[in-house]
Amino acid sequence: MRTMLRLATLVSALGALAALLPAETPPELKVYVSVDMEGVVGTVTSDQLGPGGFEYERYREFMTRETLAAVGAAKEAGATFILVSDSHGNGENLLIERFPPDVRIVRSWPRRQQMMAGIDQSFDAAILIGYHASTANPRGVRAHTFSSARLTRVAMNGREMTEGAWSAAIAGHFGVPVVMMSGDDAAIDEVRTLVGPIEAAETKKSLGFHSAITLTPEASYALIAEKVRAGLKRRGELEPFALGAPVVLDIGFKSYMPAEVLAYLRGVERTGSHSVRFQARDILEASDFVEFVTTYSPALEP
Repeated sequence: MRTMLRLATLVSALGALAALLPAETPPELKVYVSVDMEGVVGTVTSDQLGPGGFEYERYREFMTRETLAAVGAAKEAGATFILVSDSHGNGENLLIERFPPDVRIVRSWPRRQQMMAGIDQSFDAAILIGYHASTANPRGVRAHTFSSARLTRVAMNGREMTEGAWSAAIAGHFGVPVVMMSGDDAAIDEVRTLVGPIEAAETKKSLGFHSAITLTPEASYALIAEKVRAGLKRRGELEPFALGAPVVLDIGFKSYMPAEVLAYLRGVERTGSHSVRFQARDILEASDFVEFVTTYSPALEP
């Protein structure tokens, strides 16, 4: 009996001591969310994609709500910090007043790391919302790579690149896996081929460059939230998409003059009448080169 009383007293004392100790801090989970617009539910033409388009304001709303669905699901999965990158057009599309006060948002251009500006090795996972297929893909709604007006090809180490895989490579440079993406079926197939079996929310099936069979907005928000939760749950098994070094970058232009003038730069080789090659130290240097090519504009086109 005395032994049992002593044991009970000891247990009680240990319980009181534990109550005095600080509660265990949950592990930090930092999530990066990059958002484009061509892959957003219902998007099919330029009418939805930029200021002046008669449906643009409605589609800013859809883009914002798809992003909020991803943010909400990430928080449910334990995210303690979320950085959102507005990565379409002028970089000023998301309705930032709709976001929780603890979310931070990257806006406008130019910026290093392009659609992944601000990511670093402290993040645990990346999510791509509203992405589209590459300019090399014969399928895909509004398929292009970085500039539909200027570029006909972007390849790294001999592989055609989609913006989704490019963003995944930047994340991978920092050891961060992309765990989920949303967009049309062509965009998803392309990214998975290069990056691996990430979770994906198919917002629409491509019927052509300007047509698709689309989900409704509410169905898209629910699917995105579901796939974000699944992706973050699997983050330990999904590998970062790391390219290594160096990176051989090939770019094709619609016009003749950019290829000619860029070849004046040391380190840039002209590989054809409309194409150049640049050997970068890594994906970050390749990203800087592409940002320069797509931003600097002294009216090179004839």
